[in-house]
Amino acid sequence: MNNSETLEKQCANKGMRMTEQRKIIARVIESTIDHPDVEELYERAIKIDKNISLSTLYRTLNLFEEAGLVAKHDFKDGRARFELIPEQHHDHLIDVRSGKVIEFRNEEIEAIQEVIARRLGYKLVDHRLELYGVPLKEKTKSDL
Repeated sequence: MNNSETLEKQCANKGMRMTEQRKIIARVIESTIDHPDVEELYERAIKIDKNISLSTLYRTLNLFEEAGLVAKHDFKDGRARFELIPEQHHDHLIDVRSGKVIEFRNEEIEAIQEVIARRLGYKLVDHRLELYGVPLKEKTKSDL
């Protein structure tokens, strides 16, 4: 996402009608530092405006996604999760025990993906990498 423009401004630039509820939803999404699901976004939005319905949230998220402003992820936990389209590509490591999502970027992985695509006769235009894991070591009282 272009840091100089808010999600609300980007929506308006794409010709989207920005109702007050859509503005609130845009601000809620912009303020996230995690990868919330619909229920989490809904809880955050109704703290600002209790009249926002779940269906309004779903419709708005679909609009934002179709406009290429919000990414929807399926991290195999049965919940669609959302984040702003990042300025710089990144991948995800998902802790399958806690559901924690860790963003990372690795230039070696990026280069290998390009090489693989080229060897198979393709130019890579997009990709998503999701790694699923468990912590190597459980924390014990002595670690705390």
